[in-house]
Amino acid sequence: MDKRWTNRIALGVLWLCGITTVTILGAVILYVFVRGVGQITPEFIFTKPHGVNAEGGIGPTIIATMYVTGLSMLIVTPIAVLAAVYLAEYAVQGKLVDAIRFAADTLASVPSIVMGLFGFALFVEVMGLGFSVLSGALALSFLMLPIVMRATEEAIRAVPKYIRWGSYGLGASKWQTVSRIVLPSALPRILTGIILAMGRAVGETAVVIFTMGQAVYLPISPLDSGRSMTVHLYMLAMEGINMDAAYGTALLLMVMVLFFNLSARWLAARNRRLQG
Repeated sequence: MDKRWTNRIALGVLWLCGITTVTILGAVILYVFVRGVGQITPEFIFTKPHGVNAEGGIGPTIIATMYVTGLSMLIVTPIAVLAAVYLAEYAVQGKLVDAIRFAADTLASVPSIVMGLFGFALFVEVMGLGFSVLSGALALSFLMLPIVMRATEEAIRAVPKYIRWGSYGLGASKWQTVSRIVLPSALPRILTGIILAMGRAVGETAVVIFTMGQAVYLPISPLDSGRSMTVHLYMLAMEGINMDAAYGTALLLMVMVLFFNLSARWLAARNRRLQG
């Protein structure tokens, strides 16, 4: 077959796959939007569920979702960034470093339900934290850790070497160069990885249902139980008690995840403009 026809066929298949993917995504978003947009009112966003059929709003679930996501980010960010700095700047490249990277990649591919069961066994049972926001945040940290760590490592490696050389030439130490030159230069890409990890955490159900619990009241202390939006959506849909509220919750979840992803893309684009 002529190479031009082979190229056209391959290009056509790629276009077909791309259009199919976008069409399916658009259909899902449109369906959820049509079913859920009527539920998006101030009462739905700010009040709490009540009654047998979960009337009212989802205010406590929104706060619980942001609470556990923010707490997990505070836990995982310093650990992931320092680990990435060590791997990129201090570690002697070899089998040990390759094993650490392989372990991080493997951790990122662990199913969320397995991580939820692990978090339940370790944090809820063994450590005695019970069903709490803290247990959910610690379990989510295991999911967020490889994302933030690998994104930070790649961001540090992308900083040009001549910047380091200039810092060393001025008499700066290794740590001064890393902390005051390299990390600020890599900050936009690091923030992109953190935002993507937060988007992953917001959409998780299995991890938080096994560790944070299902209490509908507003969590105040990290040791209080709470119900995330994904768990609330799961319970509404599975029990069929209020499908209108389920679609409204799903629409708000999609908006939140879309916000995180668009923020990450904006930061990446801004970083490219600054470098270009």
